[in-house]
Amino acid sequence: MSSRSMLYATLAALIVAASFVVAGPAASAAAPVRIMPLGDSITAGPGCWRAKLWQRLQTSGYTNIDFVGGVSDGGGCNPGYAYDFDHEGHGGFSATGIADNNQLPPWLAAARPDVVLMHLGTNDMWGGYIPTATKLTAFTKLVGQMRAQNPAVKVIVAQIIPMSAGACATCPADVVALNSALPGWAAGLTTAQSPVVVADLWTGFDAATDTGDGVHPNDAGFQKMADRWFPVVTRVLDGVTPTASASPSASRSVTPSPSRSVSPSPSRSVSPSAGARCTAEYRITSQWGGAFQGEVTVRNTSAVASSGWTVTLGFTGGQQISQAWNASVTQTGSTVTARNVSYNGGLPQSGSTSFGFLASWNNTTNPAPAVTCTLT
Repeated sequence: MSSRSMLYATLAALIVAASFVVAGPAASAAAPVRIMPLGDSITAGPGCWRAKLWQRLQTSGYTNIDFVGGVSDGGGCNPGYAYDFDHEGHGGFSATGIADNNQLPPWLAAARPDVVLMHLGTNDMWGGYIPTATKLTAFTKLVGQMRAQNPAVKVIVAQIIPMSAGACATCPADVVALNSALPGWAAGLTTAQSPVVVADLWTGFDAATDTGDGVHPNDAGFQKMADRWFPVVTRVLDGVTPTASASPSASRSVTPSPSRSVSPSPSRSVSPSAGARCTAEYRITSQWGGAFQGEVTVRNTSAVASSGWTVTLGFTGGQQISQAWNASVTQTGSTVTARNVSYNGGLPQSGSTSFGFLASWNNTTNPAPAVTCTLT
């Protein structure tokens, strides 16, 4: 065979070999790590630390992640960039209430998280009557329920942000007591398969300047929360293997109170307003002798974004609101008027937010009020 013939034969063989390589099956994309932000209104409404954390993770190369949960904020944070709306934040909920009422297992079954970011305990502080040990018992039960759903779940538990004495006289010391107990509690519960890691969100956070009401963060507070979550989350992500049931996506592959709580009793009404419509859903999240805690979720059901909202509650049982958050609330007789605050008035189409309150009742009947909602 001539040298030219040998060259042609060699080239032909290489082309055939290349065609087999091209025709072979493509490598499957790594499944995304499923991260469930779990908490109360600090996570839910608007909970914009989630958007800020998502953005920092994305820009740092952690793109193969999926925030999961049964609640969506509909883009209500409006940060100027895209982020994952999903979470498991429930305004007004307490750790003890979630544990006592076994509310977590169905959330876990739907979300199937690989990692849980838990900022819970703020609503367990009101009144100062739930002992730290009871709160930790609730935390332990919640971690057990997480492991029952996923034995390899990674749990990041926050030392929660401070509360001001102006919002609740007994709360600052109770927050310190819980936060001080968390490292030892986590060390006793952690395992190699399912580590429990503590994230310090308390240090450097000023309840006077980083919140709007002594409890709920403003934009600067949400940024501080995201900055404190980030190094702990990335450390955990670098050792996470995602669950096999998760669907594939994205680019960078990350190896991965006791008797106080009652069942929610919602009341909903819709009030149209010149093409701008919203719904408001009222519910009681906790109730005890002579007092209760309520929550109202506002949702934009119109075809346009809102710039503000107003909710009216018409009580019939003598209820009196003593404190509120995430809304500017006034009461005249039996009528309560709640208006958005600066950071949660702008709701995109289908977007939602929530506000909460503490109130008194007659300790006999606590009927749901008539609820109306309007947008501007």
